[in-house]
Amino acid sequence: MSWANSGRRWLWPLASRKVQVALATIVAAYAAQCGLQVSEEVVLTILGTGVALILGIAHEDAAAKQAAEKN
Repeated sequence: MSWANSGRRWLWPLASRKVQVALATIVAAYAAQCGLQVSEEVVLTILGTGVALILGIAHEDAAAKQAAEKN
């Protein structure tokens, strides 16, 4: 197995928009909590927005899948 294939095997979840949003949300919340000295409300807002985006993407993916099954 080559290094390129091994890297693809470990990084394939990053192709998902939901995983990308989740990682961005975690990084933003961590940066806000540790580096930017913001209030807890801001961190909760970042996390809530990330969750809402993930749910929206999941809803969009389900609708696309259902539309594809009808055709």
